[in-house]
Amino acid sequence: MLVLKTIAETRSACARFRAAGKTLGLVPTMGSLHEGHLSLVRAAQASCDAVAVSIFVNPTQFGPHEDFAAYPRSLEEDRRILDAAGVDLVFAPSSEEMYPEGAGTFVEVAGLSDRLDGASRPGHFRGVATVVAKLFHIFSPERAFFGQKDAAQVAVLRKMVRDLQFPVQMEVCPTVREPDGLALSSRNRNLSGEERRQALVLSRTLLGVQRQVQGGERESGKLLATAMQILEEEPAVKVDYCRVVDPATLEDVRDLGHGALVAVAAYLGATRLIDNLLV
Repeated sequence: MLVLKTIAETRSACARFRAAGKTLGLVPTMGSLHEGHLSLVRAAQASCDAVAVSIFVNPTQFGPHEDFAAYPRSLEEDRRILDAAGVDLVFAPSSEEMYPEGAGTFVEVAGLSDRLDGASRPGHFRGVATVVAKLFHIFSPERAFFGQKDAAQVAVLRKMVRDLQFPVQMEVCPTVREPDGLALSSRNRNLSGEERRQALVLSRTLLGVQRQVQGGERESGKLLATAMQILEEEPAVKVDYCRVVDPATLEDVRDLGHGALVAVAAYLGATRLIDNLLV
């Protein structure tokens, strides 16, 4: 497994893959890997000849009072995990490599970037779009793999790919959960035992909404009332948002006539978690 730290080395390695006639799949991550990331690696291996994983905690998607410094980092462990998984290339650059001194160019997906996480984390999706655009430019992958848990991010990046005409196919893989339902997240490592228990209210909320939908309910207002009632079962959980939106535009919808995304974000202490359900 190649482990590279510079853009030049990574571009050269990707050029060798292409010269050998191999298709390349990219799995962008911020490290602190878990089974959710590995599910993306396996999906990439199933449809591509070579698989690259980027590990970069991107500073531009964190606000000034967010958890950039506290975000879990475990590069050596991540390298061992990816080597054992059969990944071909790992790109683990420094911040200076990705954002050279004086860099002032950013990618902003207007409209979408101000919704859901973008509304409560101004500038977040500008940072996400910028770093992913850089990665697409560096790797030129045929396919890129993302998790459904980051549904708002997926919507932003899909529009970016369309608008900027990146020649890459985005693949979105199902959310991977713990046996008790908690969506896997690198941030779960920051939860105390009690916060970990409280965090289960997110998946419990989505299950409650799913049962209501299966019972025939289609009105967003009634689904949100159910969701908030369940979330209030854990008073220590601070809800950031709970919405029923169009999965492509992230705009609120009144009913489920054309399908919808039920999305929730909440704080457990200082840790912010997200989860969602497509209905």
